[in-house]
Amino acid sequence: MEPIKLIVPTEEYLDQVWAYRRECREADSSMDGCGPLRSSESKEQWLAHVRAYMDPATVPEGKVQATQFLAIRESDSRLVGMLQVRHTLNDYLRQFGGHIGYSVRPCERRKGYGKEQLRLALDFCKGTLGLDRVLITCKTENEASRRTILSGGGVYENTVHEPDEDVDLERYWITL
Repeated sequence: MEPIKLIVPTEEYLDQVWAYRRECREADSSMDGCGPLRSSESKEQWLAHVRAYMDPATVPEGKVQATQFLAIRESDSRLVGMLQVRHTLNDYLRQFGGHIGYSVRPCERRKGYGKEQLRLALDFCKGTLGLDRVLITCKTENEASRRTILSGGGVYENTVHEPDEDVDLERYWITL
């Protein structure tokens, strides 16, 4: 795996974000950790949403502050993954979503980027947010995500059913 860095999205990367979206849609892949990327009508709308969630003054009511990151490969500045770190948990996130959501571009999978994204996100959670443990969830059938979570020190707590999406989610805690 080539080194990656996490950056906050800017206009400079919007074309790559939209290409990531297209690739995930074509692969019928989830876009976990991408905010409303799947449903956004435009690149600019998505970026405005990301920025609203990053600013405590503009987080929508009932939601939590979150930092959106792009995982950029350092050698060629290519977007290889995306992740979102929620600074706190509301009732929904405590039960189903967790602190961190992430995905890897379909053509870049199986190269270690998911594990590295998680490692960098955990550093941010501890160093910047001051968290001492984080919750991460994954669908029961997502073996790659489970392995990534376990590699980061995840300890299984339980499996819950999320009725709106009709999926079973495994819940893991990682102590920082």
